[in-house]
Amino acid sequence: MIRLLGSGFISPPAIRLDGPHCYIRPPLPRDWREWADLRATSRGFLTPWEPTWPADALTRTAFARRLRRQAQEWRDDLGYSFLIFDRGTDALVGGLGLTNIRRGVAQMGTLGYWAGQPYARNGYVSGGTRLALEFAFGQLGLHRVEAACLPTNLPSRGLLEKVGFSHEGYARGYLRIDGAWRDHVLYAILREEWQS
Repeated sequence: MIRLLGSGFISPPAIRLDGPHCYIRPPLPRDWREWADLRATSRGFLTPWEPTWPADALTRTAFARRLRRQAQEWRDDLGYSFLIFDRGTDALVGGLGLTNIRRGVAQMGTLGYWAGQPYARNGYVSGGTRLALEFAFGQLGLHRVEAACLPTNLPSRGLLEKVGFSHEGYARGYLRIDGAWRDHVLYAILREEWQS
């Protein structure tokens, strides 16, 4: 259920999915400062793998726009964004999303994720991804989840393989990353392959 918060802000439902070391939940307005600080300190680490950041990327106003768009995507069953938190400390460690949800004969979506540099390669994103897949194949009833990463992003490729994705192909000029059209390797996992 979508709910209305102060100042007309529409938020996704109050959902929290817990794993052994982390939990995921939709972002809230109160997350802005911690999110902006983590993204700022991790900027050099993240930008080689992401679309070019707009000049106002880390402002409160841009974060509020992002949350409005994400809430609309939840409401329209087009995308589901989450932040990842350490279960012991409640520290924000990264984020992930199930986007490009396609229904009908497809029943699929696309997974994307990021980790703040201090928390990278510590199992948070793989833990968060497992929770997101449980949500995708359970609550959302998807049949297939896809993911793509740069061929040189060996940690990302390793993460996808670790959680059960299969390498399916290579896409030339697939996404505009860090200001240039970049090739990507393509991965996917089917509901019947998923082991929570």
